[in-house]
Amino acid sequence: MSMTNAGPVPPDALRTLPTPELGILLLQHLATSTPDIIFQNVLASGRVAWKDEADLQTLTARLADAWSWLVSRALVGVSSRQREPFCQLTKEGRQFATDPKALQKLEAEERLAGSLHLALTSHVRTNFHLGEYETACFAAMKAVEVAVRDASGLDNSTIGTRLMRAAFQPATGKPAGPLADQGAEGGEQEAMSNLFAGAIGAFKNPASHRTVHFDDPIEAAEIIQLADLLLRLVERAKRRLNP
Repeated sequence: MSMTNAGPVPPDALRTLPTPELGILLLQHLATSTPDIIFQNVLASGRVAWKDEADLQTLTARLADAWSWLVSRALVGVSSRQREPFCQLTKEGRQFATDPKALQKLEAEERLAGSLHLALTSHVRTNFHLGEYETACFAAMKAVEVAVRDASGLDNSTIGTRLMRAAFQPATGKPAGPLADQGAEGGEQEAMSNLFAGAIGAFKNPASHRTVHFDDPIEAAEIIQLADLLLRLVERAKRRLNP
């Protein structure tokens, strides 16, 4: 186990940083150590490094918090080479140890950890976990476009924002779109039309015409979540048409 005067994690970091950030710092330290890890040895190295600190017990408790966080995220797991209490970094743990966006990616993955609409559960989620954020976001919004066309019965010649406007056209002097909620107030119908058209215009149309770089995994996760919401709204509109 490698040791520095700062211990596995610098004491000031243990005093001030939230547990996830401490976990990443500890993960980076563990990646420089021997493959087989015993947490009690990590703890002992901290006690040696911080023996003159007045808040030694607080520091070791925070180190334990960081370790527990790593285990709960499956970044540290049981050793495949030795018996317990030996542990090792998992495949994801080794990857995140060198990734400057590790925390962002973990937070983004947690946002998508729950159930998604069936149209998003295969290729969209897979591409997202592979880090192909542009592909995942485009596919998610394309799924919305396909769902709106299928539910509205509009033909293939109407695409993108025009499709959204036609499907959700408010009943204000014109025939209502097939997916418009005619029981809603006119302004609400207009807002729904704007919501769908804005989402497709902002997050699908640009990727249809040029390379769009999504560098922020959290932003990509939120776009997919928006697509999930839109798909559920389409399902609601379908139930209005076929109660």
